[in-house]
Amino acid sequence: MPFREINSKMIEATIAPGQRLFSQRGAMLAYKGEVSFTPNMQGGQGGIMSMIGRRVAGEATPLMTVEGSGTVLFGHGGHHVQVIELAGDTLYVEADRLLAFDGTLQQGTMFMGSQGGVMGMVRGQVTGQGLFTTTLAGHGSVAVMAHGGVIEVPIAPQRPVHVDPQAYVAHHGDVRNKLSTALGWRDMVGRGSGEAFQLELSGSGAVYVQASEDKL
Repeated sequence: MPFREINSKMIEATIAPGQRLFSQRGAMLAYKGEVSFTPNMQGGQGGIMSMIGRRVAGEATPLMTVEGSGTVLFGHGGHHVQVIELAGDTLYVEADRLLAFDGTLQQGTMFMGSQGGVMGMVRGQVTGQGLFTTTLAGHGSVAVMAHGGVIEVPIAPQRPVHVDPQAYVAHHGDVRNKLSTALGWRDMVGRGSGEAFQLELSGSGAVYVQASEDKL
């Protein structure tokens, strides 16, 4: 695993010759060794098409390519950091949530409307996030950021998970999502009044939920 959690808000990455990582620009806190940091104009492992997809999606979070030999400390904005290990599956995550990820992962974008039809598109408006989301696929590590820490909630067949859209961070596995409304739901949980939305995730996998409704 290239990432080691130093505390809840910092990770350490080990860089070896011939390997590379991608990080959010400005996320480097300190480093040791012969390490280079260069602006990434190729959109990660997905190449130019991934870059185009990110621009269309409005996900212009700039990335840095990290290479060389040494160790690097990453953190950003005092946000909590969660390391997620991928073993051949795909992680769906908003671009601004990414702190750093393994250069071996294939990066792309997905139109959220394809998962849940019209309600999938509505989700982008409700959460303040784009209609597209970033995908990372393959074998490797991903460090994501969140407010107040993250918990992984399993999703099993016939047992969907309902999440406050503002608390959603990422998900992986064979999962479908749709947005549903629940009149009075916020009244019941004491978070306001009026119509509320829930993000329903079903299938087999896991969703990562932050302990806050704040955006990054």
